[in-house]
Amino acid sequence: MGSIFVCENQDGIAVVKFDVPSEAVNTWTEAAVDDFEKVLVDLEAQKSQYRGVVFISGKANNFHAGANLNVLGGSVDLDAFHARCTFFNELFLRLENLGIPSVAAINGQCLGGGYEFALAMTARIATDSRRTLIGLPECNVGVIPGGGGTQRLPRLIGYAAIELILKGQMVPAAKALELNMIDRVISESDDLLAQAKIFVDEIASGKVILKRESPDLSALDDVAVMARQGVLKVTRGRELPAPMLAIKAMQEGLKVSLEQGLKIETDCFIEIMKSPESKGMINTFFLKTLSDKPQAMIPMGVTPREIKKYAVLGFGTMGRGIVIDILRRTGKPVVVKDIPEALEPGKAFVRKVLEGMAEKNRLRVSVDSLMELITPVSEWTDDFKDVDLVIEAVFEDPAVKDQVYGELCAVVPDDCILASNTSSLPVNRLAKGVKNPQRFAGAHFFSPVWKMELMEIIRGVDTSDETIHALLNAAGELKKRPVVCNDNPGFIVNAMLFPYFLRTFTLLEEGVGIEKIDSAMMKFGLPVGPVRLTDEVGIDVSYLVVTKSLGLEPPKALENVYKAGRYGRNKNGKGFYDKEGKVDPEVLPLINPQGNTKDMNVEEIQAALFTPMVMTGHDLLDKKVVDDPRAIDIGAIWGVGFPPDKGGPMKWADITGLSEKLFGRTFY
Repeated sequence: MGSIFVCENQDGIAVVKFDVPSEAVNTWTEAAVDDFEKVLVDLEAQKSQYRGVVFISGKANNFHAGANLNVLGGSVDLDAFHARCTFFNELFLRLENLGIPSVAAINGQCLGGGYEFALAMTARIATDSRRTLIGLPECNVGVIPGGGGTQRLPRLIGYAAIELILKGQMVPAAKALELNMIDRVISESDDLLAQAKIFVDEIASGKVILKRESPDLSALDDVAVMARQGVLKVTRGRELPAPMLAIKAMQEGLKVSLEQGLKIETDCFIEIMKSPESKGMINTFFLKTLSDKPQAMIPMGVTPREIKKYAVLGFGTMGRGIVIDILRRTGKPVVVKDIPEALEPGKAFVRKVLEGMAEKNRLRVSVDSLMELITPVSEWTDDFKDVDLVIEAVFEDPAVKDQVYGELCAVVPDDCILASNTSSLPVNRLAKGVKNPQRFAGAHFFSPVWKMELMEIIRGVDTSDETIHALLNAAGELKKRPVVCNDNPGFIVNAMLFPYFLRTFTLLEEGVGIEKIDSAMMKFGLPVGPVRLTDEVGIDVSYLVVTKSLGLEPPKALENVYKAGRYGRNKNGKGFYDKEGKVDPEVLPLINPQGNTKDMNVEEIQAALFTPMVMTGHDLLDKKVVDDPRAIDIGAIWGVGFPPDKGGPMKWADITGLSEKLFGRTFY
């Protein structure tokens, strides 16, 4: 590998171009750090030859993306890493004290350790491009800035830095200029290097004097208290290591010298590296990157079928949500079929949601123009003759779906892709009602569709690769995060949830309190506990899935509540909780008629409910329902709100040693 940092004398200005080869973006690899030191040594030795120095990326659309997370997410020798962090900060201090002005010429992303690199320079200039994003997003991936970000940014812009760091905000060039994060913005059409050289010359000659008053940080302790309260509100009381230690680094480090503050930051960074949540969050980052672009899951050289026209069967809750996403994401025509009296209410609902998006500037075109793309029908009209993809979202009854498929196959082209939005019915069973079943698959969306990113694509025994590729392409158009699996009861997400809920009801029967169970799982990081979630989704839904879809004998606690006519707080006002959100005392003798009492602490409840999920994930892999644990973790995080800082149930089992304990091996 050649040099990553290359310095050239251009008319008395040192122009240092850096480019990590064979990588889409520049990151701080070990080789990059070592190469940077060599260039720095040369600059220190020869600085009398230069009026200033410009650092510019050799990549067209990326300045620097910061640390290499592959290194942070693996097994790390913390003592060696501490030494490396200290060395890294010493390099930035040397750059800061070089003795000649230095300018970061920023194009594209300038994030994390890349922005910390820029902060160590005298000044920063950036192109006003839509690709230019500047910030310190480390807290969003489970770590904190480790190259001086918690120390230099607050010293530069004041308290605004605290929110930027805790939220991991990445801002465009104009906003960064407004916040004083950078010093100059130029048009995308301007020559960045030429403008950066002019800027460094102006600084060197005194033509431009960078007036930077030290911000008043006298109320730092009070601001830190408020920042902690804000974090705890967002995390629902959980003290996650990254934001809490970021606050500590700033609160303690900003009261001492920069050099001392950097040491405090490094100590906090190492403390985070010890936490399992850091590894979990980094894994979630990789899962997000993996699933961000569904088209990348299509094999190289394969051109998937283009979807020019959609159709949705059923204009109920799920059908409406799917139509909303088709309209706002693709801008393509969609035929919607349902009974006549369902069409106008469906359209009214779609319009209302789209208007809400328009008010928040989330639509690129007018609501009226999107609504014109809907063709509502109650009969099998000629509008179906040129449809490329039909998504069926009718009542969850195989007989009803069989009838619909028989009628549908008579009016759509023989190669039209057909997908069922079933949440639990076997795809292989449904395929029997389809002509040319190789074009049929499951496409399970999650509710509310326009808010939930996950989409399960379910392959039946007859489903062709072409059909899967077409659905992956559609998922990309719809901005969904797809996971592909073979047909299986509950597919991935519900298969993981069933044992979780079943174990919940056995705990209720054994005498563990409703609120205690829900509270324990919210402390684990789930957005809502399992009992309250059953109440919200519908007790009747859970009961029918267990008894009809899975053919299992229901837990007595669930059966008793269902047979007492309690279908959920949102269904008929009767569930586990009352309208005020308190446990309904009338439900207690139904779930625990024996009056059992069982004392379990938070950790024991979490282990009791989490372990069946992991065991189910193991079964999904063993049965080849999926061939990669990452698919399970993507499904759990974006389908049911499994906490991102846990990295998914399979990764968390690895991190905590549960997978080794249960199976003698790790999943990853």
